[in-house]
Amino acid sequence: MSDLIAQLNTCMGDTGLGTDPHTVRLVRQLMHSYTGTNSDWSQYAIYKPGTRYTRNLVDDGNGKYNLLMLVWGADQESPIHDHANSHCMMRLLEGRLDEALYKWPSKDEAPRLVCTRPLREESVAYMHDRIGLHRISNPEAHRAVSLHLYSPPYDMCKTFDARTGHVEASSCTAERLHGVCSQTPGSSITLI
Repeated sequence: MSDLIAQLNTCMGDTGLGTDPHTVRLVRQLMHSYTGTNSDWSQYAIYKPGTRYTRNLVDDGNGKYNLLMLVWGADQESPIHDHANSHCMMRLLEGRLDEALYKWPSKDEAPRLVCTRPLREESVAYMHDRIGLHRISNPEAHRAVSLHLYSPPYDMCKTFDARTGHVEASSCTAERLHGVCSQTPGSSITLI
């Protein structure tokens, strides 16, 4: 994991992903070529029982990006959401996830499904608000683990009701920072 972080810092420098398509391709290649084993990332793979997924900060990328590990509960899904005009790069480390892409809704309309695709271990997906909205789901009866890079980092996004299109602001904070629990004492987080 430390090698990947060093390579990401070198590739993005002081600007993050920005708007250069070449840098986006390079970061996607770095995410795809990451060959870490479970022992390389297991300290970040924590899950808070009873939640859809748990967000765990791996690295804050000098403020230019966030690298997060998400652990998905069995048969869980995210809401339909945007990325606050941030680039999102996601690499599946374990399990299976499905991605559903949606068109941005017009006022008072529900988001319209454009396509769905399965994500297998070692696959890398890219998302940006220019593309649309998406929902990630774990259709399996066991956990899934994914590594996400967001540039620039953000802590709020919009979520959309699939039936009505109703929009809400949602917090996007991490449960665990750099492998250390960020919750108050007594909260329940399970190491996996």
